[in-house]
Amino acid sequence: MSDQITVVGTVATDPERRQTSTGIPVFHFRLATNVRRRDEATGTWVDGQTNWYAVSAYRGLAEHAAESIRKGHRVIVSGSFKLREWEANGRQGVAAEIDAAALGHDLLWGTTVYRRTAPVRAESTTASDGGRAPGEGDARSRDEEPGASGEESGAWAPALGSDPTPF
Repeated sequence: MSDQITVVGTVATDPERRQTSTGIPVFHFRLATNVRRRDEATGTWVDGQTNWYAVSAYRGLAEHAAESIRKGHRVIVSGSFKLREWEANGRQGVAAEIDAAALGHDLLWGTTVYRRTAPVRAESTTASDGGRAPGEGDARSRDEEPGASGEESGAWAPALGSDPTPF
């Protein structure tokens, strides 16, 4: 069983980008979270206990995170939380893991620039497209907004219900 969780913390390790044996992109890092409180007696800030999470993102989220997230960044992670027992070299413990559904920078600590990417088109090698792989021969760069090249804007629109943007 897994629960949904949202945590805010610091990327504590250099993120790794890998692929599963079936070629699915995976982005993995360790996240450190802690609570700071002001000690009224001394007037100083005191760190509380640090919690550690292993965070993994898959597919498109992994690709975008690999372009955006670095060690030391403050991030917000939301996803499925699970505790996994482990044993290695005579030691045992419990690992806290999050399979990320959403991942982004914490804007309390800095700024970021959002660049929307074009949705991935279904692969096609039919005669109607000249046997091109997706994206081959397209004049539009990946960074252009839908409709920017004068094409009908619906051609690049995501499938209904797949775009989580609320505006």
